[in-house]
Amino acid sequence: MSFRRNGSLSSTLLLIVANVLIPVAIVIFATGFFPYKPLLPGLAEYEPLDGYGEPPEAPFDKLVFMVVDALRSDFVYTTNSGFKSTQSLIRHGAAIPFTAHATSPTVTMPRLKAITTGSVPSFLDVVLNIDEGDESSSLASQDTWLAQMKAKGTGKLVMYGDDTWLKLFPGTLDRADGTTSFFVADFTEVDHNVTRNIPGELRNDDWNTMILHYLGLDHIGHKGGPRSPHMVPKQREMDGIVSQIYKAIETQDHLKSTLFVLCGDHGMNDAGNHGASSPGETSPALLFISPKLKGLQTNQDSPLPDAEDFQFYSTVEQSDLAPTLAALLGFPIPKNNLGVLIPEFLSIWPKKADQAYLLHQNARQIQTVISAASGTKTFDGALTAESCASPSSDYEELACAWQGPSKIVMSARVGDDMNSQWALPVVTWLRKAQELMSGMASNYDMSRLILGQVTALLAVIFSLSTATKTVSPTRSLTPLLVISIAYSIMMFASSYVEEEQHFWYLATSTWFGYLTLRGFKRANTTFPAHLLLTAFPVLVSLRLLRAWNQTGQKHAGTPDIVKLFIEPHPHFLWLLVGLTYFWTHRQLVHSFHGRIPVPINYPVMTGLVLAAFTFKAAFTLEDAPELVVEFVKSSLLDFTRGASLIARARAVFVGLGLVAMAAMGFILWEMTGTGGNRKRSRPKRVPAEAITTLQHLYTILALTQSRTANIPLFLIFNLLYWFLSNEIDVLDGTGLSTVELAISSLLLQYASFFAMGGSNAISSVDLSNAYNGVSGFNVVLVGVLTYVGNWAGPVWWAFGTVVLLGKIWRRDQRQKRLGSGNDGKRGSDEKEEKAEAKQRLEEGPVSLFKTYVAVTTLFTAFSVAAVMAACTILRTHLFVWTVFSPKYLYCVAWSLGQHLVVNVGLSGLLYWLGSL
Repeated sequence: MSFRRNGSLSSTLLLIVANVLIPVAIVIFATGFFPYKPLLPGLAEYEPLDGYGEPPEAPFDKLVFMVVDALRSDFVYTTNSGFKSTQSLIRHGAAIPFTAHATSPTVTMPRLKAITTGSVPSFLDVVLNIDEGDESSSLASQDTWLAQMKAKGTGKLVMYGDDTWLKLFPGTLDRADGTTSFFVADFTEVDHNVTRNIPGELRNDDWNTMILHYLGLDHIGHKGGPRSPHMVPKQREMDGIVSQIYKAIETQDHLKSTLFVLCGDHGMNDAGNHGASSPGETSPALLFISPKLKGLQTNQDSPLPDAEDFQFYSTVEQSDLAPTLAALLGFPIPKNNLGVLIPEFLSIWPKKADQAYLLHQNARQIQTVISAASGTKTFDGALTAESCASPSSDYEELACAWQGPSKIVMSARVGDDMNSQWALPVVTWLRKAQELMSGMASNYDMSRLILGQVTALLAVIFSLSTATKTVSPTRSLTPLLVISIAYSIMMFASSYVEEEQHFWYLATSTWFGYLTLRGFKRANTTFPAHLLLTAFPVLVSLRLLRAWNQTGQKHAGTPDIVKLFIEPHPHFLWLLVGLTYFWTHRQLVHSFHGRIPVPINYPVMTGLVLAAFTFKAAFTLEDAPELVVEFVKSSLLDFTRGASLIARARAVFVGLGLVAMAAMGFILWEMTGTGGNRKRSRPKRVPAEAITTLQHLYTILALTQSRTANIPLFLIFNLLYWFLSNEIDVLDGTGLSTVELAISSLLLQYASFFAMGGSNAISSVDLSNAYNGVSGFNVVLVGVLTYVGNWAGPVWWAFGTVVLLGKIWRRDQRQKRLGSGNDGKRGSDEKEEKAEAKQRLEEGPVSLFKTYVAVTTLFTAFSVAAVMAACTILRTHLFVWTVFSPKYLYCVAWSLGQHLVVNVGLSGLLYWLGSL
């Protein structure tokens, strides 16, 4: 007995160590994989170039820089656009249009860094972009075109809009009014706060830079996608702002030399999200607008027909903005710039020598960056013909390639006759240098990468040791090890990472197919009856999960159940939604049956469910009114007319909290007795029933935080839950074991995440429900609501697993009383299995939860180690920042959020309460 207790204690300690090592490994690896890149300090100054005089005179002295968040190129350039006045400016030559290529990650902070510095920001900025309180990402000490405009001393810098600018440029802006960028429920006020400042600033003449950053269009995309009924009206609103500013430039003398830039920081995909590298996300619009530009005679057709790749007019890099603004406004190119002066603007300067100066300055600046990155002075001396015949590095090859363009700029600067295409070789060299430097691997800290992986491998070893000590017979771990190893191998292929959902759909279907087949062998029914009553509903449910939402990259946006059957048939949608809420209501009422009077039970639960249902209906009416049928509007929403969405959501959350407190109160009441009767025996099922009530309450929270089209998935979850529950109820020794339940839970957590629209792309993060009941930004509340909104399915299965673990324990107790307590083990090693079952009964119900945690920890440790190894080995891969880095961030969310917080922390607390 002592030996068994010591073995149990040692396995528990190993399990704790493994779960401590997982976050330690994640932190160590992250600090080596996402370091800040070294930057050249200080502000750039004009350096004398041999053979040139003073820098050419700048055609503009003021800048209005208007960012419309998520302004995808087709929103401005196509027939369906609301930017009609802007299109008129394009046709008359007053606006020169481009499609700007935004590299991944396509979120605001790193894109603004690229736009203002001309450099390639760190991928870590995608994380810093989420925390509005973070100040470590500041550009206050870096060279940017804002710093250069401030250094000119010709006027103040003013900014209105997204407060990301305030984080990036603390102390730089002289007047500013920031608005939070994450309150995605707001389409109007967030933009009105910007627009109300424009008339006054257009009359002022004390500024040289005015930045406007509008957020409403991006919020509409997150809520309703690019085809939302709110989208074109918002485009018309933005077009009106463009027209207002252009008219002021055209008519007011102090603005006559003002350059107006209209651009998007990124685009959006078909779901309205962004962060990844799909064509829609990486193709924002970019326009340079001024009456002066009419002299270039660049009149172009507008609007244009739709294009699947979202490429309209010429395509430039977002980083090209920095050197182009430097030339047009007359300041040195920022030191860390990798952008290229957009050649379409060279003709503004009629002298070839001026054009040559600007290109040579751009080349010299990039050569300085290359020399700093390579640690050599490649461009300082002439290279021999022998070294150029076989260059030893990409840097040397680039230096050799510069010899031809350098002769061209030398000829241009002395006024030699040149053809109209003389600048093309110089621009080509600049693009090649840009491509080389932009594609360079980050300055990884290899020692930290290796240490992180060693720590993760130790977690694998400890978790495997725990699993083998906890689970008997150890062969029951074979399916888990197969899943873990196959998943680990898959992490080394970019295509498999992008399409990870298929792995989980296949593994889940195979596993449940095995369980249903085993059930048939056990059952006393005929094969057709078993197929009809059990196997067919389960496998059809899994097929529906797979087809509900198409995710990943290859098939994203293709027809699925939501697009083919749900959205085109809103009556069918609301029938399923109503059934889901009705089923949840029924479960809630049943969980309180016999514990509170019926006259109280039914009204309270009905009121709570109706509050949740009417909130979702009102939310959908605001978000996607085309999905709300007239019956829902007239019968429910009219009844609660006048209530705001925030008030509705808060009513739901308060109701959930009160009922949850009541459920926990029943635990304490029943455990301690009533009316001072301390001798009353403690009912053993009361805590378990209260945990079941919490599971149903979480279902309402999950429905509240899920997209309306995904709500019917919870009916499918309930059917699969019913199947697992029935498998547990078997008392002949072949019922579902703890290990099998843990494997089932693991598979369903991942499968449900992808079925609800999740993927390994940052763009699939759903922010549409992040502000339910929240009136302003709060990093904790918004973070929790965002997590529940995106991991609603996995968390639901974690709740369900806790309840089913309690059911396994009660089954074992019944088997013990009946003399058949072997915890569902079958076949051989009967003596070992009975001894293990006896030990578990002696240890108490905590042994079951330890087995569950051991299973999930083993897979988590495997996945963390595999993802780290893939990121290290493939750190120079073309897709390291678009596929593997986002996968690492999702791995962090699964490991820290779902595994440690939910499966270990929250589930452990609930299981402990349920087993009291």
